[in-house]
Amino acid sequence: MRVLILGGGGREHALCWALKKSKRIEKLYCIPGNGGITEVAEVPQGIDLKDFEKLAQFCKAEGIDLVVPGPEEPLVKGVADFLQEKGIKVFGPSMTASQLEGSKAFAKEIMKKACVPTANFAVFDDPEKARAYVEKKGAPIVVKADGLCAGKGVFVCDTLDEAYQAIEKIMEERIFGDAGKMIVIEEKLSGEEASFIVITDGETFKALPTSQDHKRLLDNDEGPNTGGMGAYSPAPLITPRLREAISDKVIAPILKTLKKEGHLYFGFLYAGLMIANDTPYVLEFNCRLGDPEAQAILPRIENDLLEVIEWTFEGKLAEVELKESKDWAVCVVMASKGYPGSYEKGKLITGLDKAKEIPGVIVFHAGTKKEGGSFYTNGGRVLGVTALGETLSSAIDKAYQACALIHFEGAFYRRDIGQKAFKHLSKS
Repeated sequence: MRVLILGGGGREHALCWALKKSKRIEKLYCIPGNGGITEVAEVPQGIDLKDFEKLAQFCKAEGIDLVVPGPEEPLVKGVADFLQEKGIKVFGPSMTASQLEGSKAFAKEIMKKACVPTANFAVFDDPEKARAYVEKKGAPIVVKADGLCAGKGVFVCDTLDEAYQAIEKIMEERIFGDAGKMIVIEEKLSGEEASFIVITDGETFKALPTSQDHKRLLDNDEGPNTGGMGAYSPAPLITPRLREAISDKVIAPILKTLKKEGHLYFGFLYAGLMIANDTPYVLEFNCRLGDPEAQAILPRIENDLLEVIEWTFEGKLAEVELKESKDWAVCVVMASKGYPGSYEKGKLITGLDKAKEIPGVIVFHAGTKKEGGSFYTNGGRVLGVTALGETLSSAIDKAYQACALIHFEGAFYRRDIGQKAFKHLSKS
């Protein structure tokens, strides 16, 4: 098969890495790709992800059999619908189904109809009414921009003043543009977060290995929110009983309700959860694999991923037994100085070959470019250093051993990825 991956981050490098292992792959492409992806896939130049017509022309010219979108934006804007209308197979949800991530208001209303456990909420398109609601409810409270904001549209407000400022920034200053025309205001949930990702044809679904992301920039979950500073898999927080509860009370009803509403969901579905008192509450849904969760999950899947995707298209997902490695996986994100704010690009990266010599280490590229045989930084999150180990401790040790060998000016990474798991392991 000739396969095209859309995207250019660490998640897409992990997808390319996983699909490249398939015996069914004849040719693998990635647009726009990154420096590391050039080593496992062909990266065509001059095609913008927003130019669906040009993407379709490329697919036709190269005889692409399957397109797998990585990031949410093309899906929310309808890339699956557009390409499928041209006769090109796409593993991803339609534009309407992708509103599960593209509109927080849409997602909350669907959750309400499906009786999926989530925080109590209200939706506003008038800042004055939003402020009055906040004054009535009090703090702490959470204010969310309705649309896509690259992971920066959620404000967890501990005081009323912080909530008023969030409403002003989103709705009046329009710091996120049209994504802030509406907001969702919801109660603040307390507990521990986890990621639960499934592959689905809209009716049947199979859960991928569990994982836990680390969204805050600094150790001990301090500092600003980011796209994710690391992840590990499996997540012992999600016990077998809890895994069953998430499947029965979250995934199954949301898929059933989406289908009933005329939005059959197809592809990867990500539930961002808050686990409180051993009960799962949905914080958000995403219409794709998580990043950096994918870099910890995909190396633990022993199946041929392309075969699983094909079986999903053929309506045979129920027959698939997803096999997980017994190894632990830990992914540590190495970021540029200044991230998630402004940062410089073009810093030379060294030590990659030495890091990859460590058994079980895979270095996934996110914000990199390759010039003249060398790699340079080209984004905020630069690398995802993943390590597999028979124990959590060995995976953590190998990941940080690899990070210590990699150098670029201003490199920064958290030192506590995976540590949360130990308290749950001690209970088991």
